Amino acid sequence: MHPILARGRRLALYLGVWTILGILLAALIAGPGRLAWTQALAIAVPLALAYAFFCLSAWYVSRSTPLAPTGTIRLVATALTASVMSSTAWLVVARGWIEIFARGAGLADMDAGFPALRALIFGFGVLLYLLSLAVSYLLGAFEQARETERRGLEVQVLAREAELRLLRAQIDPHFLFNSLHSISALTTADPTAARRMCVLLADFLRNSLELGSEDRITIGRELRLAERFLEIERVRFGDRLRVEVTAGEDETYLVPPLLLQPIVENAVTHGVAHMIAGGTIRIVLTSTVGSLTVVVENPCDPDRPRRTGIGLGLANVRARLRALYGDNARLTTTEAGGTWRVEMSLPAEKATVADVTESQ
Repeated sequence: MHPILARGRRLALYLGVWTILGILLAALIAGPGRLAWTQALAIAVPLALAYAFFCLSAWYVSRSTPLAPTGTIRLVATALTASVMSSTAWLVVARGWIEIFARGAGLADMDAGFPALRALIFGFGVLLYLLSLAVSYLLGAFEQARETERRGLEVQVLAREAELRLLRAQIDPHFLFNSLHSISALTTADPTAARRMCVLLADFLRNSLELGSEDRITIGRELRLAERFLEIERVRFGDRLRVEVTAGEDETYLVPPLLLQPIVENAVTHGVAHMIAGGTIRIVLTSTVGSLTVVVENPCDPDRPRRTGIGLGLANVRARLRALYGDNARLTTTEAGGTWRVEMSLPAEKATVADVTESQ
């Protein structure tokens, strides 16, 4: 629904403005000796109020041809075409209304004088429609700015929630119990591996805190954090957990922090952990013009107990993508042939040399 028609107060204000425009049109119609002032008002005000509803279409025209992606020639052509069509339709309505008014007021020569008013009404209609179109673009820009501000606030809230959830996951008793138990077992059997396990755990905790405090990081840094997590899990699962990463130059793209970590954690907890023979977690980064895609695949047991929903971690990632990029980003999950697949697509933003240097 048109935003003006959504609320009665807006519609009343809108029609009030058009009543003033009708008075202005009446002054032009009355002119020097054409019509009496009251007769001009009786003609112009109803016509202006009728044209007010014609000009509501300017809102939809501005939506179909936004300023940013639309070329100048197409923008001007669309505006002129819409204004001419609307003004022509208004001219037809004006012709009928003047005929009705002339009969009712007994003005036999009014209809004969209509051609003299035709150019005035048509030009006024084109001008008013272009003005309505300009106002529609301004209102659209204002609405977009408010939406951007709202999304920014939502992103901050969701980013903080993601950071807090990751912190809870890091100190989760189950996760720490398994890690410390593995370290304890290794201290006698393989002291070198135990020390390595401690270093990996410390690096994981420190890096996750660092990444969570930044607005944008390279996808390569996200991969390093995921690999540290998988190294810790590999101490528990041994050869049952295998990892394949395909990235290449795609690691230099910027992404919001802590997007990949929940997906990888889900692949271990609800995928490889339920497989007796273990399996391989595959992470593939691909990029096209303007888009970066991250795919994470892991084996899954078709007979495992089914969960409702997609889990808190994946739901949080999806919510953050929606808040950051709207419809330009998506996260989908599929299961086929004993493989669970998570695909995340978002706009590609290439990191600068300074960003890459800072991340190293």
